[in-house]
Amino acid sequence: MTAAIPYVVAGTSIMQYQQQGAIGKYNQAANNRTAAVLDGQATQIEQKAEFDIAQFNKTYQKVKGETTVALAKSGVQIGSGSAYNIALSNALEKRLQENLIRYNSQVAASNKREEASFARIKGTIARQSSKLAQIGTIATAGTTLLTMGNFSTPNTTGQFGSTANNSTFSNYS
Repeated sequence: MTAAIPYVVAGTSIMQYQQQGAIGKYNQAANNRTAAVLDGQATQIEQKAEFDIAQFNKTYQKVKGETTVALAKSGVQIGSGSAYNIALSNALEKRLQENLIRYNSQVAASNKREEASFARIKGTIARQSSKLAQIGTIATAGTTLLTMGNFSTPNTTGQFGSTANNSTFSNYS
């Protein structure tokens, strides 16, 4: 029975080593997949901003037309005085809203890309942790096997150190 123990230790250590490697690879792949999804979300946020700007411009053109018609109905000369000030104010507000939509989308997309970077880092750390666990498994198995091997070797160390090669003290150890 004791002759089989080293083989059992070696076998279970090999299985544990392989599982630790598989778990590390899986965790890294899962985190890389999360990163890819987050990168895709960042791209969608940027594309949505362009859509939102197009929708805003559509609404702006409608309001601009309604304002022009209302001013013309009231007898105000288009392009001068109050009509000009209203048109200028609306154009400035349009530009401000477009910039705000772009800025907000850039911030949100940057946040998603940052999350993606952290997911990749987390995956790399998971893989490295599994490699460290594998090294620990090998070290533990090696230590166990070496310790088991020491039971068959006689202990030649006495109270005053080794006496194996000293004929004077060999009887006193």
